[in-house]
Amino acid sequence: MRARTAAAAGVLGVSLLTGCAAPAPEPPPASPLRAPGNPASPAVPATRTSGTPPPITWQVGARPLPLRPDGFGEILPTPPELVNRALPTRDLLPPPANDRYAANVTAVPADVLARSTWLPACPVASADLRYVTLSFWGFDGRAHTGELLVRQDAAKPLTDAFGELFAQRFPIEEMRITAPAELDAAPTGDGNNTSAFVCRPARGQTNWSAHAYGLAVDVDPFCNPYTKGDLVLPELASSYVDRKNVRPGMVLAGDPVVRAFAREGWQWGGAWRSPTDRMHFTATGA
Repeated sequence: MRARTAAAAGVLGVSLLTGCAAPAPEPPPASPLRAPGNPASPAVPATRTSGTPPPITWQVGARPLPLRPDGFGEILPTPPELVNRALPTRDLLPPPANDRYAANVTAVPADVLARSTWLPACPVASADLRYVTLSFWGFDGRAHTGELLVRQDAAKPLTDAFGELFAQRFPIEEMRITAPAELDAAPTGDGNNTSAFVCRPARGQTNWSAHAYGLAVDVDPFCNPYTKGDLVLPELASSYVDRKNVRPGMVLAGDPVVRAFAREGWQWGGAWRSPTDRMHFTATGA
């Protein structure tokens, strides 16, 4: 049970450490918000019939990494196929009608709860969670529907923030609920799933993370890696530690993504000094 034993050390694909956010650094160049392949004019949105999806050049999760003594995978150079990551999105839910933003919030269906990481020992009751489906733009230039589990009072702030990201055509590769098996899986260092609720401790600690309360979300983790010392998570995302090489999917200080969450009162872990958690947005400040 790799990730159970590493639970005190953390789990690949979602991140959090407690601590106060440091003042944001000076803003770097503006983030490119338009997904690759999108038309220049918003009046002509990408559609399901606008062309052939790009080929899949990398199979995510297929190559387990050697383990470090701390339980994480070895930090290896970013493979050439992922240096400018733009993998297509596989539809798990029907895409939004007419490529328009749509969000739906309901009680968590039993089958959804069963495939999540929720257990009775988690710090949030299942009745206090909500199942959210919402639209996002993929790196493939297409509109997709994703799913999140969040605490009830976080549902509206998140749907509003992601609505702004959709309006800006900020690309997201994947948005699905984390499965229990992922907590025990060998690290592959190439995940890029945007997720919210995951019942686990904070990275490197024994207390619950904000994710375990449904009060945090990680956005495009591979494009926005967590770093502390020599640790980079996901482990193959070292290329994205260079924030001067701006690519789609990156979240940068002061950009529209940070501002969208800030308007909802959510803080950005990319402003932290150690660790720097670029993927992480939290309602708790931790």
